[in-house]
Amino acid sequence: MHLLNLGILAHVDAGKTSLTERLLHSAGVIDEIGSVDAGNTRTDTLALERQRGITIKSAVVSFPLDGVTVNLIDTPGHPDFIAEVERVLGVLDGVVLVISAVEGVQAQTRVLMRTLQRLRIPTLLFVNKIDRSGARHEAVLREISARLTPAIVPMGTATGLGTRAARFTPGPGPAGALDVLAEHDDTLLTAYVENTVTDALLHGSLVRQTREALVHPVYFGSAATGAGVAALLSGVETLLPVAGGDADGPVSATVFKIDRGPAGEKAAYARVFSGTLRTRDKVLFGADGAEGRITGISVFGHGTDARADSVTAGRIARLTGLAGVRIGDAIGEPRTAHEHVFAPPTLETVVVPGPDVDRGALHVALTQLAEQDPLIGLRRDERRRETSVSLYGEVQKEVMQATLAGEYGLDVTFRETTPLCVERLVGSGQAVEFNKKDPNPFLATVGLRVDPAPVGSGVAFRLEVDLGSMPYAFFKAVEDTVRETLEQGLHGWRVSDCVVTMTHSGYSPRQSHAHQGFDKSMSSTGADFRGVTPLVLLDALRRAGTRVHEPMHHFRIEAPADTLGALLPALARFAAVPETTHNREELCVLEGAVPAARVHALQQDLPGLTRGEGELESSFTHYAPVTHGTIPERPRTDHNPLNRKEYLLNVTRRAGG
Repeated sequence: MHLLNLGILAHVDAGKTSLTERLLHSAGVIDEIGSVDAGNTRTDTLALERQRGITIKSAVVSFPLDGVTVNLIDTPGHPDFIAEVERVLGVLDGVVLVISAVEGVQAQTRVLMRTLQRLRIPTLLFVNKIDRSGARHEAVLREISARLTPAIVPMGTATGLGTRAARFTPGPGPAGALDVLAEHDDTLLTAYVENTVTDALLHGSLVRQTREALVHPVYFGSAATGAGVAALLSGVETLLPVAGGDADGPVSATVFKIDRGPAGEKAAYARVFSGTLRTRDKVLFGADGAEGRITGISVFGHGTDARADSVTAGRIARLTGLAGVRIGDAIGEPRTAHEHVFAPPTLETVVVPGPDVDRGALHVALTQLAEQDPLIGLRRDERRRETSVSLYGEVQKEVMQATLAGEYGLDVTFRETTPLCVERLVGSGQAVEFNKKDPNPFLATVGLRVDPAPVGSGVAFRLEVDLGSMPYAFFKAVEDTVRETLEQGLHGWRVSDCVVTMTHSGYSPRQSHAHQGFDKSMSSTGADFRGVTPLVLLDALRRAGTRVHEPMHHFRIEAPADTLGALLPALARFAAVPETTHNREELCVLEGAVPAARVHALQQDLPGLTRGEGELESSFTHYAPVTHGTIPERPRTDHNPLNRKEYLLNVTRRAGG
């Protein structure tokens, strides 16, 4: 039987989870449709998901569809959980993008569609909630064409809008979109000119172009009543590509989700692209090529997962036994380097434990949460005994707080959310510390020069000294320490986009005494190079100078034209700079840049400024120099190499500090 790994994506509250329930019911997997409001849906299994009525973690459920077995993946719609969506995209064969017939195209819908088009993932559009008051048909099609893509093929019409009797009638489908299909099909265009177009030719063109993500069929319906769902299922079966892969080829799989069982055992959800994985197989995984043995395999089928001895190419499996595996890891041969398709988190907050919270237990819990979400980073400050977490927004912070309380019994609060800034070099600078010369207490000579590099180029390490001038392990110690030290620049922020060149090197050769062995006090070790490098690098940074840059979002606001007078002063208060303004019918559309730190406040104030009709879409685009207020400083979590005396007291007991 063919396999299809299908994702359900949408803006929050468009009806993804309800559609998943309806699809499972239509396929005969469940007898009764669960309700998001009642908290009894099949895919929202977390207590917090049931309580809040939103999807937080992606979930996999399988059902048969005639000749195809569909692995259905329900994903979060809230932008704070975009990392969950990102991980799923790499394992999908096709997507159903859900749009509300009432609200139409929303901010997150546009973000998702842009990404699906960039990744060329075949996508069907399902306009949900045609039974709701205010549901629209032609207006939503115009919105889709204007705001998502003009390459759409309406697969029928909706009637009885806004009532429980609302229905979807298939047709004319491809026949009504000849011009759209002919744009990418020369054979069809020729047939049109020669008046020889047939239904078979049209359907074949639709199938081919849908699978190549050139066009997007549009269905209307209601997950609540089931209207249009049969037509959508038919489209899923006939228009989307099935999973490929050679079961006899080399093993290649990708991990897209991590969770833990009742006993705390780690389980990895993986899509197998090639080969066959078997219980007790030893496999390599991750960037470092770690080895592990698979102790258990579960595969998905008919609404649940069942134990199996093996899993073949094309399928999704739940694997146990790989203790060190992380999300994004390749198992066996990697397909392609993992690339983030959404922006990383741009906000940070400090976790504040309650009076009775065990800090060790909190650290374990936070580590497990970060393990399940690789875009959420932890930053530990041992001196202050504090842990910071990076995140996307306030809802994510609330969910993390509730998860720690509900699943781990840990009562925590958070400090005010702050933006995650970066530092960039203003100029060039260099410094050197010489072996056996005061005030250097380390048996190592290290000279470094720092130079600015183009934005986005990252950190490069180069040598202007002979690689044979000292053991390679010492060069490696310097490079590793340089990269670690650049995580905290002059103001405590990560230093990005620079070239660090080693200009001086030297060491004390291995010394030993008869019958006593190696004399560490007279011989250089890796610790000497790791100790002196931060002092040299921060001195070079100080000479070069750095400027703090804050994360900026591109914003797009649609609001009634008569609210523009109230909007513009408010945008100025939030340091938002409109760059373009234009009118569309009775709406004004403003686009520009706003500091990431102000997005949440702007989102909260927008309804009051626009009579509840304004819509904000924002996404991270770049970092810009901080030009307002005081320069933000980030508390250091290292031994503070900016203060030589403090640093040496913390790092070494040698004289000379």
